Amino acid sequence: MIETEELQHTKESTISKSPILLVSVFVIAICGILYELLISTISSYFQGSSILHFSIIIGLFLSFMGVGSYLSRFFKKDLLAWFIRFELILGIMGGLSTFILYLAFSLTPYYYAVVFLLIGILGAIIGLEIPILTRIIRKYEDLRNAVSNVLSFDYLGALIASLLFPLVLLPIFGTMKTAFLIGMLNVSVAIMNSWQFREELPNYRQLFAISWLAQFLLLIGLIFSFQLVSLFEKNLYQDPVLYSQQTPYQKLVITRMKDDVRLFINGSIQFSSKDEYRYHEALVHVPMILSQNREHVLILGGGDGLVAREVLKYSDVQKVTLVDLDQQMTDLGMNHPIIQRLNEGSLLNPKVEIVNTDAYKYLENSTDFFSVVIVDLPDPHDTALGKLYSQSFYNIIEKRMGVGGTIVTQSTSPYHAPKVFWSIHATLGSVFNQHFPYRTYVPAFGEWGFNLGIKSSDTFDSNKIGDSLPQKIAKLQDYISNNDSSFNLRYLTPGLVPSLFEFDKDTKKRDVEINRLDNQILIQYYDQSLSNWK
Repeated sequence: MIETEELQHTKESTISKSPILLVSVFVIAICGILYELLISTISSYFQGSSILHFSIIIGLFLSFMGVGSYLSRFFKKDLLAWFIRFELILGIMGGLSTFILYLAFSLTPYYYAVVFLLIGILGAIIGLEIPILTRIIRKYEDLRNAVSNVLSFDYLGALIASLLFPLVLLPIFGTMKTAFLIGMLNVSVAIMNSWQFREELPNYRQLFAISWLAQFLLLIGLIFSFQLVSLFEKNLYQDPVLYSQQTPYQKLVITRMKDDVRLFINGSIQFSSKDEYRYHEALVHVPMILSQNREHVLILGGGDGLVAREVLKYSDVQKVTLVDLDQQMTDLGMNHPIIQRLNEGSLLNPKVEIVNTDAYKYLENSTDFFSVVIVDLPDPHDTALGKLYSQSFYNIIEKRMGVGGTIVTQSTSPYHAPKVFWSIHATLGSVFNQHFPYRTYVPAFGEWGFNLGIKSSDTFDSNKIGDSLPQKIAKLQDYISNNDSSFNLRYLTPGLVPSLFEFDKDTKKRDVEINRLDNQILIQYYDQSLSNWK
């Protein structure tokens, strides 16, 4: 009779308490993956090289989880109380993680040490919690069911987190709010378990009160997260921040000091209104003048509208297709009064069609032919961008160009990143026999480079590659001389043109590999250049 009552009591406990613990496993798994993605994303914003940071941070996180799992064997009593304490520490540290990383980057030279310490704490605690929870659940289920249920909920939580972060949390809430929300989720688990197991916790009132206090503090952080981000951005950017927006793809920031307006993407400057014309005139007018016609121009990137502004100076342009992945970037170019003034309303021009999609996908599916292709994309710091500087991508572009058409791509700095610049040159040259490197000086960037390709009547017939470089320089000089007043050029002059194609000894051509989809060597070159100059 006594055994029957005990069995009945065990069944009731299993029904009432085991699901709570499994929900806890599910939430912990979600939070763990989210912390990994969050720290990786922030580190990529601050330091670049997203592949490196995601790989190392996820690897370190898993390693510290292993350390935590090993340490869990030393916790033998009061497992529920220890679990709740660990969940509180995890919620507080995780909730403050973005705040801590912003603080470390903007005020100290020890960012990576802080990242390592933060990953160590969060990873080890998560590694501790899963074995402890499994042992607690073991009280209510047999070992086989306990392990299978824990792993099932753990893996399911990881899937949910991997979808939530890029699709919902990052684009809607940004990094600071997301961290506080994840922390509050962890603390909610502590509150739920403190209440559910109050009869088994001698000090449950204390744990319950601390849990609610932690939740309140994280809520305050969530409410004032915008102010916290603004405070740190004042330290991250030299000038006052006018606009800050986290999109599904990148962090956009506009700053202004007097008449100098600057756009930053993921912390990297894209232009300064004081000198952007030097970059855009060199990028746009060289391929536009050398193309046999300018009927249909394709712009890849350039969501700020500054490339389109220069393109529309040519009266024979009938259509401009601008492809930019980020709709919020092109909306900024169309609607923000300061950016709209700088681009002279170019994105509202009826000749301009805006397509918000991946450039590679667009060209694969396009049936149009283009006279000029202008590639104004961010530097190739990850595989998503690296593919847009690959031999395969240039092959697709070449098939969509008319004979005599031109392509130009921004190619980063031949001084600070020479291997990157000359790899782009070699890659473009593997598709276009007529290919010419050129460069200019932009005070906001320093020395900056471009690579030009021209589609001849037979790309692979060296006898049909057209005018020599001196003849092309002469053509550029004549055209600029005849159209200077109507184009309102502020930088390019006939006398300046020859210097665009001259390279100093320290920027001379390097022996480099072609960037292919299967090797993405360009990203390695880019990471090397970053490490050399930091």
